[in-house]
Amino acid sequence: MGLKEQITEDMKTAMRAKDAGRLGTVRLIIAEIKRKEVDERIDVSDEQTLAIIEKMIKQRKDSITQFEAGGRADLADIEKAELVVLTAYMPAGLSEEEIGAAVAEAVTASGAAGPRDMGKVMALIKPKMPKGTDMGLVSSLIKKALAA
Repeated sequence: MGLKEQITEDMKTAMRAKDAGRLGTVRLIIAEIKRKEVDERIDVSDEQTLAIIEKMIKQRKDSITQFEAGGRADLADIEKAELVVLTAYMPAGLSEEEIGAAVAEAVTASGAAGPRDMGKVMALIKPKMPKGTDMGLVSSLIKKALAA
């Protein structure tokens, strides 16, 4: 079963369980998939579905930051709940230790000497990271490695 079919089945399960929060988020995913299919006149693949979900995750993280800065904890909590549902569809990323080892290897391979060489390191490491890896974490680990 493909990811799109899995999402549809999860929608049906959420309906039967009367889980309104999960149902709303799953419907948002399906709406984004259908929008892309209609706009581009294509059948969305699993990889494209993951890209859609990844974009939605990034949007939720940005919204959480903005809502918390604006003192709207109620709206931030809604976004956090949606984020939990969205991340469940992403493949497991690397652990922080595995990312740290990859960063150390990339820093050595690129010969990076300081923060100005971050682009070189990122260019080496990004293709090696599996889909779903938190690139913000990767970036912060690279900054930490280059600052030392």
